[in-house]
Amino acid sequence: MARVVVNVMPKAEILDPQGQAIVGALGRLGHTGISDVRQGKRFELEVDDSISDSALAEIAESLLANTVIEDWSVTREPE
Repeated sequence: MARVVVNVMPKAEILDPQGQAIVGALGRLGHTGISDVRQGKRFELEVDDSISDSALAEIAESLLANTVIEDWSVTREPE
């Protein structure tokens, strides 16, 4: 079994209100110097060797990400 990580993030041109709320909270907590936060999703899949990279890309694109507003990447972690 291998671990595959799919990271999904809002596209740069998409407003991220949750990220902006985090920036505001950081400032109120005294953490200065942080000007932007983008909040996304991380999916970890345990897969066997029969799952191809193209199948993983299809899963990410069709199920895990909304490609209209999100970018995604798939990474196989070393065992």
